[in-house]
Amino acid sequence: MLSYRHSFHAGNFADVLKHTVQSLIIESLQQKPTPFVYVDTHSAAGRYNLSDSKSEKTGEYKQGIARLWHRNDIPELMRPYLSTVQALNPTDKLQYYPGSPMVAKTLIGHHNRMELTELHPTDIELLRQEFSGDRKVRIQQIDGYKGLKATLPPAQRRALVLIDPPYELKTEHDDAINGIVASHKRFATGIYALWYPMVSRAQVNRFCEKFAKQGIRNILRIELCVKADTNEFGMTGSGMIIVNPPWKLEQQMQQLLPWLTEQLKQDDSAKFTLEWLVPE
Repeated sequence: MLSYRHSFHAGNFADVLKHTVQSLIIESLQQKPTPFVYVDTHSAAGRYNLSDSKSEKTGEYKQGIARLWHRNDIPELMRPYLSTVQALNPTDKLQYYPGSPMVAKTLIGHHNRMELTELHPTDIELLRQEFSGDRKVRIQQIDGYKGLKATLPPAQRRALVLIDPPYELKTEHDDAINGIVASHKRFATGIYALWYPMVSRAQVNRFCEKFAKQGIRNILRIELCVKADTNEFGMTGSGMIIVNPPWKLEQQMQQLLPWLTEQLKQDDSAKFTLEWLVPE
C-alpha cells in the first residue's frame, strides 16, 4: 500500500491534477449565485513549505508545480488553479504550496462555507492555525467519513465533497467507495471528487470496476500517468473519480490533459485517460 502523507508530496504531479480539477469544479459552482458548501474529508495541513525537510527529502514538487511556475504559455483553464498558488507566493520565488483547503478558500468566496476534517494531530493543529478566526470554516478532528455523514445533506443543497485519503490501509479503496455510496444516498445531487494513486494498474482497474457497479450514475474518470506502469513500489500516476461532474468538466479536461501530460511526463510512456465509468 501507499503511505501518502501530504507534507512529503506537496506540489507533485498528482497535486497539479487534483487541484486543477478541484479548481475547475469550484469555478463552475461559482457560476450560480446560490451558496454551496465545500467539504474536505482528509484535509491535512493548510499549506506546505517547499523548502522544509519533508519536501526537500522527496523533491517531488520539482516534477510538478515547479515545471509550470515560470511558464508563459499556461492555458487559460489553468489560471484558477495557479491563482491559488500565486496567492501564497506573491514574488517570483516558489516557496509555499496550498493544500486542498487553501485552494478552496482562495476560490469559493466569503459567502460559502467550508467543512474540514482531519485526524492527524500535527496536521489538524496547522489547519486550525491557518483558518483561525474564519467563522465560515468548521474544523473537526474526526474520521472523514463520519464527519461527512453528519454534514450531509447540507442546508445549502449544493456541495463539493473532496475525498483524498492517504491510502495507508488495505481497506481505503473500499472505504472510499462505501463512503461515497452512503453519502450519495443522503445527498444524491452533490459533487463527489475522489483522488486515487496509480501504484498497481490491476488494483486500480478492480477499484474502478467495483465503483461502476454501485448503482450510481454520472461518474467521470480523469487519470494522468507520468510514466509507465510498473510492478515495483511507487506512484506512476494518479486519478480523480467525479460523481455528478459539472457539465463542462469533460470538455475542459479534454483540452487540458494533453498539455498537462506533455509538461509533467517523466518518460515517453506518459498518458492520460478521460472516460465515463457510468454515463448520466
